[in-house]
Amino acid sequence: MERAKQPARRMMLSVETVMTTRSGVRLMLTVWVLALATTVGAQTAPKPYEPTVGQAGKDVVWVPTPQALVEKMLDLGQLTPNDYLIDLGSGDGRTVITAARRGSRALGVEFNPDMVALARRSATEAKVGDRAQFVEGDLFEADLSKAQVITMFLLPSINMKLRPKLLGLKPGTRIVTNSFTMEDWMADETVNVTENCSSWCQALLWVVPAKVEGTWQTPQGPLVLQQTFQMLNGTFGGTSLVDAKLRGEQIMFTVGTVKYTGTVSGTSMKGTTSTGATWTATKP
Repeated sequence: MERAKQPARRMMLSVETVMTTRSGVRLMLTVWVLALATTVGAQTAPKPYEPTVGQAGKDVVWVPTPQALVEKMLDLGQLTPNDYLIDLGSGDGRTVITAARRGSRALGVEFNPDMVALARRSATEAKVGDRAQFVEGDLFEADLSKAQVITMFLLPSINMKLRPKLLGLKPGTRIVTNSFTMEDWMADETVNVTENCSSWCQALLWVVPAKVEGTWQTPQGPLVLQQTFQMLNGTFGGTSLVDAKLRGEQIMFTVGTVKYTGTVSGTSMKGTTSTGATWTATKP
């Protein structure tokens, strides 16, 4: 009887061995497939977008503004948490994000969709995504009317194409550029950064002037003004003006030895003189 049972026992052992071997092979195959998939996935996963200095854009090549100059540009524009900033050609978003970190609401307008996506990720990482917004679009078509501060790092030719639109904004709007001018519209202020900045280290400020050219009526006689951007010439009661200029809605000029300062509001002006008197002017 025992001899008859031995073949069956050997057969059972052989089946168990085969089943164990097959399970092991299946396990090994599964591990290998997973490892291969992980390796292939790692090799084929796209790398995060990284911009390259000098890469071509729609109107200009991309060169980042040094962070030290970003800070100075916002200082020069007197940005406050109550202001809304628009950055034209916002690139990697650093100016908008810096403004948002200061508590302001800010919008970046950028033509390159990859740069827009990068800026949005950076704003989220900086935890300012609620205040820093980015849109893909043409900077020449952007609505700038809600901005108190506009920042740009564009070529002079682009600045000049934008200039008529900028001059049409609400008086007092502050425009700050990195390095490049508005040609014969002279900057109100220019500042150079000397620390932590080796290139592109100049910030320029323009304050959109009120439109005052023409003849204004005053109790003391006509105030006649000729305007070239923020600079003024003219006469008051027949006497030539000296040091006459605008800074947004603020007007100042000297007649003889008396200095006049005031505020322009549409077709009216009012202010005080260096002698303590008040003055008013209206335009028909």
